[in-house]
Amino acid sequence: MQQEEAKKIWQLILLTGDKLKSQLPNHPNHPKGRNPYAHVSLEIKNKFGCSYKDIPDDKISELKDYIEYLLKNPS
Repeated sequence: MQQEEAKKIWQLILLTGDKLKSQLPNHPNHPKGRNPYAHVSLEIKNKFGCSYKDIPDDKISELKDYIEYLLKNPS
């Protein structure tokens, strides 16, 4: 992924994390609450098998759709 596009995706991850604050369900491993930014990043890594920065350009649209899905389906 090009550096310019990586910056835009990171901003989208931050915006999504902001919106997910206090929306993620409680979890016994996180007694002080869950980190929504880490949640989004980890879910991206789980789905695509790499960091958001390492996703190929031809999958950027799919990545953006997945981030939107995470926002609509907090888990």
